[in-house]
Amino acid sequence: MNFSKNISLKKLNTFGIKANCKLFTEIHSKSQIKHLIQTEEFKRNNYLILGGGSNILFTKDFNGLIIKNEIIGINILSENDHIKNVKVGAGVNWHKFVLWSIENGLSGIENLALIPGNIGASPIQNIGAYGVEVKDVIDKVWAINLKDGNEHIFTNLECKFKYRDSIFKNELKDKIMITHVSFNLSKTAIHNTSYGDINEELSRLGAERSTKNICNAVINIRKRKLPNPDEIGNSGSFFKNPVIKSSKFKKLQGLYPDIVGYKMSETDTKVAAGWLIDKCGWKGHRNNDAGVHKNQALVLVNYGEATGKEIILLAKKIQKSVKEKFDINIYPEVNIIG
Repeated sequence: MNFSKNISLKKLNTFGIKANCKLFTEIHSKSQIKHLIQTEEFKRNNYLILGGGSNILFTKDFNGLIIKNEIIGINILSENDHIKNVKVGAGVNWHKFVLWSIENGLSGIENLALIPGNIGASPIQNIGAYGVEVKDVIDKVWAINLKDGNEHIFTNLECKFKYRDSIFKNELKDKIMITHVSFNLSKTAIHNTSYGDINEELSRLGAERSTKNICNAVINIRKRKLPNPDEIGNSGSFFKNPVIKSSKFKKLQGLYPDIVGYKMSETDTKVAAGWLIDKCGWKGHRNNDAGVHKNQALVLVNYGEATGKEIILLAKKIQKSVKEKFDINIYPEVNIIG
């Protein structure tokens, strides 16, 4: 194994936060993971597995080992008349995989276009957008136990998927390393356009409903609403959309007729955190280089030299104001390191 010392993480996290790590290594295969866990560098240090760096906020230097997951590859495992089962390396860029699926005539993840990050993070976070969650298409998750080096293959049910949550964020956090994920993708177009502004964007483009056009519509919408991390540091949605009792939502609706919510069940409603934050007057707010994006209140940004601690301080102020105004708690979606 090759280990580098005192490596800058600024270009390895989409927030663009300045932070260094004590040790750094890259993993390209399962065998390398099994070798890694036998090394003194692994045994004697705290460690953090890093993928695309799109859902992480460093608040200080990392005094340990950063393990960069670079396992790649896309392989078709099986197929029938309706489905192709595709196995993908954890280090593959998520959006590139979405584009690959469309180029190969497959449907199911086009609504998740332009979500930053890599394949390995998709089941951990149960990423979702525009009415689709990745749990809807994940078949299995391959992982290596970082204690004994044994491989385990998790079925969809074993992943314990919930809204922006999974077993990998809880019981198995820091205990395993995901190597591959397999997806059941449809050979026929699904055309899920019921959520958000997709239909409106398709009309604006004068485009019929197709997998590729839906993907392009989602890309256009995200580009308008969300800042490009290459231009302004951010991690996409900073907060999770809170789920509240539908009875409470109805009361809020009486006070705020334009409140944005989506029915989850007979008893629960998911509220748009961005709407809550916007109503508290945070959209476009800036304090030095830490701010709230001008087009999407759900996105906290680093305009250049903000520290992780400054981003956290801003986040806490936002949480407090939402709690005071609406009596709703909102929680970070981002993994905070420090």
